[in-house]
Amino acid sequence: MIRFGLVIACGLTGTMAVADCATAPEPILSLSYGSRYTDESATRSEIDTAGAAEADDALRPVDDFLRDLTEAANGVFEDGADQGAIADCVVSQIAVWAEADALSDLQSETSNLTVGSRLAGFGLVLMQVLPHATDADQVKVIQDWLRRLIQTQTRFWETDAPDGAKQGNLRAWAALGAASAAGILDDAALRSWAAWSVSNVLCSANPDGSLPQEMGRGSFALHYQLHAIAPLVVATLLLNRQGVDLQNTCDGALGRAVAFAVNDLDSGAATQAITGEVQSYFDGTDTLEGFNLAFIEPYLQLDQMPNRDALSQLAESYRPLGYSKLGGNQTLIWQAMR
Repeated sequence: MIRFGLVIACGLTGTMAVADCATAPEPILSLSYGSRYTDESATRSEIDTAGAAEADDALRPVDDFLRDLTEAANGVFEDGADQGAIADCVVSQIAVWAEADALSDLQSETSNLTVGSRLAGFGLVLMQVLPHATDADQVKVIQDWLRRLIQTQTRFWETDAPDGAKQGNLRAWAALGAASAAGILDDAALRSWAAWSVSNVLCSANPDGSLPQEMGRGSFALHYQLHAIAPLVVATLLLNRQGVDLQNTCDGALGRAVAFAVNDLDSGAATQAITGEVQSYFDGTDTLEGFNLAFIEPYLQLDQMPNRDALSQLAESYRPLGYSKLGGNQTLIWQAMR
C-alpha cells in the first residue's frame, strides 16, 4: 500500500490545533447538469453560458470543500505541524460526506463524466493525512465510500461513457481517482483499471505528442492538452510507486505529450497548425497560470522522463505550484515525498 508516511521538514512554519478544525459543509448528495458547450459545437469549444453557469453552481460547493481540505491537508508537511491534529480534522470533515454517501447520485451523463477529478481530489487529500490519522472507524467509513464511488466510475467508463471521451482528459482524471484509491485501499482491481485507463489515453498520442481528443477542441486544444497531462503525470507517478511502471508506455507517450504542450507555450503555433485556430492562451481568452503547470513537480519525480532541466526552469517562476484537484501544493508535497 502506498503511504504518504515520510515527512520531511520543508522550511515552512505553521501548526494546527484541534480547536482550529472547521465544520464540514453540507454534503452534496446529487449532481445533475448538462454540458458547458453548445449543442452545435462539434469541437466542444463554444461555451454555452447558461450551461457553464449551471455546472459551476452545482460543482462550486464540492470544489470549495476540496480547496479547503487541500489547504488543511498540506499542513502535515509544514515544519513543526501537529500532524495528528491536522489529519484528524481533515478525516472528520470528509467522514461527514462519506457517512452521507455524498456524490453517489449522479443524474446526468455530464456529472458522471466530470466527477472523476473531484474524486481524485479527495483521494489525494486522504493520501497525505491517513498516515497520521487516529480514528480508525472514520477512516474505514471514508475508505468504503471512496471504494463505492470509484467502482461506480469504472463501470460508467466501461459501459456508458461516450467513445471519444474514453481517450480524453476526463478519462485521465477518473484514472487518477482510481490510482489514488488503489494506493489507499491496496486494491489490485482499481490499480489495474487505473493503469489500463492511463495507457488507453497515452497510447492515443500522435507521434508529435499531441493528444487527438484534445486537439479536437479548437482554440482550447492546448489548454485541454495541459488539462489531460496533469492527471496522467500524477497517476503515472502514483502507479509507479505501487509497482506499475508506465513511463515508457507506447514509446514514451507521456514524455512526448508533455514536451508537445510545453514547447508550444511560447506561441501555440504547433497546436494552431493542427486545429487551424489561434489558441486561447494567445487570443486573449485565457491566461496561463501556475496551476496549469502544477504537473511539473510530480513529473520531476519520474526518473525516466525527458526534459527535466528545462521543465524545472519553467516551473521556477511559478512556484509554489498548486492545484486542489491534484491534492494542493505540489511543490510542498513532492519535495517532502522525494
